[in-house]
Amino acid sequence: MDTMIAPPAAGIEAMQAEVARLCTLAPVIPVIVVEDLSQAVPMAQALVAGGLPVLEVTLRSAVALDAIALMAKVPGAVVGAGTVVRPDQIAAVRAAGARFMVSPGAYPELVTAALDSGIPFLPGAATPSEMMALLSRGIRHQKLFPATVVGGLDMLKALASPLSAIRFCPTGGVTAETAPTFLSLPNVLCVGGSWVTPKPAIQAGDWATVERLAREAAALRKSSVQGS
Repeated sequence: MDTMIAPPAAGIEAMQAEVARLCTLAPVIPVIVVEDLSQAVPMAQALVAGGLPVLEVTLRSAVALDAIALMAKVPGAVVGAGTVVRPDQIAAVRAAGARFMVSPGAYPELVTAALDSGIPFLPGAATPSEMMALLSRGIRHQKLFPATVVGGLDMLKALASPLSAIRFCPTGGVTAETAPTFLSLPNVLCVGGSWVTPKPAIQAGDWATVERLAREAAALRKSSVQGS
């Protein structure tokens, strides 16, 4: 049971406001795995040039923290840490320069540590009970994960009325083809996806392709609104 004192409501509100701001800087947050540190800076430069400034670097590789530190220095980049699953990772991502954190799920100790850190936090949830538990802590902006596995568009439509206070960043299985429909929903702030950094292009150092895909993704918000 979580017995730690919750952060002041004003602090949580400020964090939530920053999460909302970050989630609306662009319609897509690239979910990035960096295996080769030499690719970190040119990848960030290509994504930012294409109009996607908010970058989620997952803690799934040995060089992830170093990649965050390097990418955070790229002009225009707003770099955060993804796959934060333990409280003891928070100090490390802060030291690396992460400006936000994303988790695939949430549990009381992680939520408390994240809120105490003051770093904007986007926790994952997959069920209404998990979403309500986060909402009870003042967290209105959440990641639906794994989005397409837990119902995707139908899930979000079903949640819109009973959990109308929550806005989501669906992540997991979202593609360039399905993203516009996700973005047309009123309870979706943005989507997370890895299609803008395809592995063949990254391995080949084809940053022109990454920039092109980022540019197409950055235009999705406008096209989805026009088509809705």
